Amino acid sequence: METIRTSSIPSFHVPASLDRTQFTKPKFLNSQFNTLPTSSFSRIHTNISKFKLFTTTSSPSSVSTESIQPPEPEFEAASHGEKFDWYSQWYPVMPVCDLDKRVPHAKKVMGLDVVVWWDRNESAWKVFDDTCPHRLAPLSEGRIDQWGRLQCVYHGWCFNGSGDCKFIPQAPLDGPPVHTFKKACVAVYPSTVHHDIVWFWPNTDPQYKDIIMKKKPPSIPELDDPSFTKLMGNRDIPYGYDVLVENLMDPAHVPYAHYGIMRTRKPQVKVDREGGRPIDLSVKKLDRDGFTGKMDWGSSKFIAPCIFYAYTEPVADQGNGTVSSPHTKKQLSTHRRMALIFICIPVSPGNSRLIWVFPRNFGVWIDKIVPRWVFHVGQNLILDSDLYLLHVEERKIMDVGPANWQKACFVPTKSDALVVGFRRWLNKYAGGQVDWRGKYSGALPPTPPREQLMDRYWSHVVNCRSCNSAHKVLSALEVILQVISLVSIGIVAAAKESVISAAARTTLVTMAVVCFAASRWLSHFIYKTFHYHDYNHALR
Repeated sequence: METIRTSSIPSFHVPASLDRTQFTKPKFLNSQFNTLPTSSFSRIHTNISKFKLFTTTSSPSSVSTESIQPPEPEFEAASHGEKFDWYSQWYPVMPVCDLDKRVPHAKKVMGLDVVVWWDRNESAWKVFDDTCPHRLAPLSEGRIDQWGRLQCVYHGWCFNGSGDCKFIPQAPLDGPPVHTFKKACVAVYPSTVHHDIVWFWPNTDPQYKDIIMKKKPPSIPELDDPSFTKLMGNRDIPYGYDVLVENLMDPAHVPYAHYGIMRTRKPQVKVDREGGRPIDLSVKKLDRDGFTGKMDWGSSKFIAPCIFYAYTEPVADQGNGTVSSPHTKKQLSTHRRMALIFICIPVSPGNSRLIWVFPRNFGVWIDKIVPRWVFHVGQNLILDSDLYLLHVEERKIMDVGPANWQKACFVPTKSDALVVGFRRWLNKYAGGQVDWRGKYSGALPPTPPREQLMDRYWSHVVNCRSCNSAHKVLSALEVILQVISLVSIGIVAAAKESVISAAARTTLVTMAVVCFAASRWLSHFIYKTFHYHDYNHALR
């Protein structure tokens, strides 16, 4: 029986007279999740506050830290010795709402450079290796030609949705059909659209061409339910996949790392300004495919390798997943429900991508009238407020080695249950870290200047159609206000007193001042919203 002593999980004392194999997995760590990003829209804050998604109502727990060890193997589901295969999974690439059908898009997932483009001949999103077979130029820098083919703009080679080369401009028309050679084809990844997100299978071997018939991407009920609203967002993150996942599983950091941004209910006994409190979380099942968790307001799932999903449980069941009565069935359809869905994508060492969506079946009308970029303002601020400290934390973890995480980190309280569960899954089933298949040396990229590290424009705005459009419109408005200000001052300066009355002159000067002040304010707003907004924890 494996027993690894760490400082990760409270120990459990079972009387020697009892057979441990008769026990189900204990509630060794319990709480609730309170990391829901918010926007600046006050009505949503009010709804969510009433819904108690930002609150924790657990009682303090006493934990002995003298002998702390992980759960015994019998508390985990049997895995038959199978290891997690990083390259036999579906990976999300981007939400469809943020992809432009007119152009190819360059993306990196699992260290693979891919190009995503819309094949109008097959009415489907395609995912290719981002390499032209001719001279290895990136196809993502190309275009979609008038026949709907992906064209490399280095020498004009064209490819259809199956990766076949259809045209080589340099080949004589009366010569051999070199474009039909296998070496002229582009490697194509199996791809599909699921939950309004483009997914791909990271293997171009022909045997996986129809893998969608055997294995589908994970399904989440709320994203299939048309009664739920489901606005999405995405952002490239300058720290790795494992740090991203465990941060999203950690509700205890919210009152501190996001102080002043995310509202939490005041604790019954306030021990500090921020309102931290004991939080009960528990991991109920852990196996090769992830684990399930329990908190006071609902449940959560880690669906390996990408999805962390926390959701409400509106009605009680009989313990076997069946609804208790016809009355509760009616409640199930009318109860206010929402979920927190975080899709964490491994990009490369020190880099990841986050796709978030928070489906809910109440206040649906709000999302129909408020532009998506308005919600992203608050959500990006939340990501920024702990971005730098997580970037630095990752480097400290690399210094001690990811395999030594449990030895280096002291996690004696129940609030870290899900984080410990994730690290246990990663070490036991997935090799302790992402399998990059030798593409990288293992070193993290150097830390750039803070303003570059926390840049929003290249990490989010250019990849979000809503924010990109808002940025262009507001930037144009800024220029218009400056022009109006200059023109107004010019008219006043050039016109003689006999031509313009004193009242008109005063009006023009006032207009110039107001427009100039508005343009300066707008410039500041654009910079903080779409480029860089620092967060100083010491001054909050």
